[in-house]
Amino acid sequence: MGLRSLGELLAWLGAIVLTLGPFMAWYTISGDLRGSLSVTGWNTGTVGKLVFLAGFAVLVLLSLRAAGVELPPQVPGGLVIAVVAAFATVLVIIRLIDTPERFEPAVGRAIGIWISLLAALLLIVAGLLKSADEV
Repeated sequence: MGLRSLGELLAWLGAIVLTLGPFMAWYTISGDLRGSLSVTGWNTGTVGKLVFLAGFAVLVLLSLRAAGVELPPQVPGGLVIAVVAAFATVLVIIRLIDTPERFEPAVGRAIGIWISLLAALLLIVAGLLKSADEV
């Protein structure tokens, strides 16, 4: 894996964390007889699965680039990463604002959703840095 720039290093880091993010606790439910329960992003429905797919898509793109497969010159790889990351950021923000009804009432945000948001934002920055390197 040849890291060519800071943007690429940040893209790898952000993509790995974003891919793992939906398997972390996004919500905690308290007030149950069993104590506090955690809900992973994967179990929040389609949004959690789409966040996983966004991170995985960036990992595939970076892996292909590391293997020597380049995108056509008309398609800047950094911009593709930034757009996919922006999509993932919107999805995570939706889950921050709109908690699935089946987890109401006593729901709190867990650390996993914040980690996913930071990873998605990091990927946007990494994509923009890579775009600047490609110009």
